[in-house]
Amino acid sequence: MLQSKLFPKTKKEAPKEAESINHKLLVRAGFMDQLMAGSWTLLPLGFKVVSKINNIIREELNKTGAQEVLMPLLHPKEIWNETGRWDKADEIMYKLKDSRNKEFALSFTHEEIFLDLIRKHLLSYKDLPIALYHFSTKFRNELRARSGILRGREFLMKDLYSIHATEKDFWMYYKEVKKAYSRIFTRIGFKFRITEAEGGVFTENKTHEFQVISDGGEDTIFYCDKCSWGENEEVCKGKEGGNCPSCKKGKIVKSKSIEVGNIFPFGTYYSEKMGVYYTDSKGKKKPVWFGSYGIGSTRAMGAIVEVSNDDKGIIWYPQVAPLAVHLIELGKNANSVYEKLIKAGIEVLYDDRSVSAGEKFADADLIGIPVRLTVSAKTGDKIEWKNRDSQETELFSLSQVVNRLK
Repeated sequence: MLQSKLFPKTKKEAPKEAESINHKLLVRAGFMDQLMAGSWTLLPLGFKVVSKINNIIREELNKTGAQEVLMPLLHPKEIWNETGRWDKADEIMYKLKDSRNKEFALSFTHEEIFLDLIRKHLLSYKDLPIALYHFSTKFRNELRARSGILRGREFLMKDLYSIHATEKDFWMYYKEVKKAYSRIFTRIGFKFRITEAEGGVFTENKTHEFQVISDGGEDTIFYCDKCSWGENEEVCKGKEGGNCPSCKKGKIVKSKSIEVGNIFPFGTYYSEKMGVYYTDSKGKKKPVWFGSYGIGSTRAMGAIVEVSNDDKGIIWYPQVAPLAVHLIELGKNANSVYEKLIKAGIEVLYDDRSVSAGEKFADADLIGIPVRLTVSAKTGDKIEWKNRDSQETELFSLSQVVNRLK
């Protein structure tokens, strides 16, 4: 990718209304653009990052036996009325009428849509379990959309849904997804905690949230410094500095955090309301056990920037960086290096622009690609290697660079 052709160009200043780190840096570095409060365009570099996050999610969910689909975003009122959430979720739902005066909602989640799909095709216990997921846009009428891409009115989310014949089978899969989520967030590069929380408009049951520790977070969590116990502020009865209610040995730590994932156990509540039954081995009809599991893909990108940055810009983790290498050309043509890197299967942003060295280096730091390679008269037949998170530079031959990158 040639930087001279990359859309858009970087900005020297952050938007005046930007408060959060991710808002300032992702806009300045050209990863996203704001249409209006809570509504964002993913630009080419931002789309690359989110695609890599989604690929990690996809790989780990496929291991659980889940299958990928794509469900509609425009939902008829009748389906939401079956569970009572047309009224219960009124504050956060976007509702509209068409020219025939028929009422619809824009998707803020897909539980009802999934269950409607299932009841059309489910016949027997032999069909179970079923787990389907998709990546789709969600619409939520946030009273105050803020914190950049962390809290939007329109955002990209992965939601997984599963149904099961028995409570035992449901909890087995619930725990499997919990482990898959832990693998996903570990692979992305997060330091996170799993906490218990309220289900809100989704369920009256306790849920589990995956929280990234961050001063820029809007949530407050309490967790043990010795074991895996953790709770969201809304359900926590313990106090900071007190003894852990689980292991009794650790102390309770209080922290700000960013929620990047959530898993919900619904039991048979929704399936009974919507008439989603299967026939067991004895010919008896029974309601399915149901669960929902979400990860905010765009929110995850914002969370990475909140926790991985410095005063110069973003520091992407290699596994989710838009490209592997930022190649800088200073007064010496680097086309041959660029072509050989591409031929070796390495993703490269090549700064071929006729601008100063200072501007090129500043943009490289702002964009935050993990490795910066510089070709200049000063480096001779070598290439200068610098990691984004280090001040040290080293000189390598092209073959050495390729081997290190691979």
